[in-house]
Amino acid sequence: MEYGESVQKVLLRKIRKAEQDLMQLKMDYCRFVFGLTHRARVVSGGITYLVLSVDVESMASTEEGAYTRPCVAGVPADKPDQAEPIPLGTNWVLEQHNKH
Repeated sequence: MEYGESVQKVLLRKIRKAEQDLMQLKMDYCRFVFGLTHRARVVSGGITYLVLSVDVESMASTEEGAYTRPCVAGVPADKPDQAEPIPLGTNWVLEQHNKH
């Protein structure tokens, strides 16, 4: 194997690892900053949904150095077995639980 090919393989491996690490960090950000956990309940258009997927690639850096909320997709909470998740975009808020 030529030196150039070897360097390319090492760099590609490092790039893929960095991309995986970045994705995991963005998922952690979604969990801790936006409260998005597995099967989180969000409200969009007055309907409560169970989140099935989070698109971390949709997050953008803000001028303040934070990230925008991600696009999510989910199923209505009252029909969780619905076949196709509905894209909700960024038009959602975490369901608030009233604590008495």
